[in-house]
Amino acid sequence: QVQLVESGGGLVQPGGSLRLSCAASGRIFAISSMGWHRQAPGKQRELVAAVLNGDKINYADSVKGRFTISREANTIFLQMDNLEPEDTAVYYCNLVFQERFRGAWDALWGRGTQVTVSS
Repeated sequence: QVQLVESGGGLVQPGGSLRLSCAASGRIFAISSMGWHRQAPGKQRELVAAVLNGDKINYADSVKGRFTISREANTIFLQMDNLEPEDTAVYYCNLVFQERFRGAWDALWGRGTQVTVSS
């Protein structure tokens, strides 16, 4: 069974930094995408940043220049700098993967980690 373990959320003042990590474990043959989404109260879940097909990176316009996503094997990191109150949300790790060669593509979500930006 494939699992995602997220860590790194917390409370930070505006202008501060946090680093999130998400480690995937279990039977994984291939990864199509791995990234972070977030959901603020009363809002829809939105893409923050993702690594696609191993090297292509997408960022939401609202975080470009402030957030950096990176991937090492089956772990991704999200370095969040110059955080703003609008970044407050639950951040979810997402993985799209195959368990075996020519198998179906599956999507998995982590449990989420709270990020609060407040003075």
